[in-house]
Amino acid sequence: MNGAESDGMVVAGILTLFYRIVPTVVGEGPAGTATRNYVARDSDGARWFVKSYPAGTDLDAERQALELGEFARLGRIPVPVVRKTLEGDLIAAAGGMAVSVAAYVEDTETAEGGLSGDRWAAVGETVGHLHRTLARHPAGPPRRVPAREVCDVKRARQRLDRLLVLFAKRPPTSGFPAWVRETAARRLDALPAVAAMVKGLPTTLTVQTVHGDLASPNLLLRGQQVAALIDFRAPGHRSPAWELGRIVLDPRTVLAQPQWPTGLAEAVAAYRAANPALPAEELLAVPRLAAGYLACSVYPLSEAVDDPAAVTPELEAYGRNRQAAMAELCERLTEAEEVLHDFLH
Repeated sequence: MNGAESDGMVVAGILTLFYRIVPTVVGEGPAGTATRNYVARDSDGARWFVKSYPAGTDLDAERQALELGEFARLGRIPVPVVRKTLEGDLIAAAGGMAVSVAAYVEDTETAEGGLSGDRWAAVGETVGHLHRTLARHPAGPPRRVPAREVCDVKRARQRLDRLLVLFAKRPPTSGFPAWVRETAARRLDALPAVAAMVKGLPTTLTVQTVHGDLASPNLLLRGQQVAALIDFRAPGHRSPAWELGRIVLDPRTVLAQPQWPTGLAEAVAAYRAANPALPAEELLAVPRLAAGYLACSVYPLSEAVDDPAAVTPELEAYGRNRQAAMAELCERLTEAEEVLHDFLH
């Protein structure tokens, strides 16, 4: 019996013992960033998504993330129902494995293919409803913080300096590490321009409880509509304007859709209709926030040094796409802000 078959048997045992789900089939599910996922079919034909957490995972934080998703679902946000154990827990652990179980969302695709058509407005509306709902979360009401906390140029300089020092000790000669070293050096040289761009943001920005990891793999689409939001993070205060920009200006969308400024405006207009509490000046700042955040982030460049084993061809492509999208956003920033201004006024 290989490892996959053995793990599948452990999953089947947990489902039967803790959830009273009798699986007829347990198979590998969609790949997770840090988890191993399975899809189980029960004797009634229903399918369940089983997330297996690696050893050392903070299970309390994972429970809080699942609770946040449940809170959003109560606000009529499309979040898959989490199946609780017979004892009412959100996570079960046995046989050296800890899992959570949720309803499987059928006939969907992730947003990794990019947004287009009516999906722009559908995503904007859903994220607006999400943020309006999460603003009422017990973790605390929205508050305002200095914009530099969202786009921290000083911290970016420190992190880029660190990367270049480490590369100087062991210079890469080819491949992704060599590209990372060259890119980090160019990014460091560009930081004064980034600082000037960040000064164009509002002095302060709203932060509140948000999804926390609203990336394209965690947005499920069915046709032109949003089918589900998955993989919430434990409650933490971040900028809702930043989170909106992160999902609607995903690098794959920006690079694939030449008309992204118009799509962005459609998404932001739908967001505003669903969540009118967020000030218009922050919605106008979405593309500047997105560009500034990408310019100040060292992920996934840092993986080439900190976790080389995590550097897959997919991660390499994502790193190059982030860099290209950042350049595109900066180059067309004025255009995007003008289109947004027309839509919002």
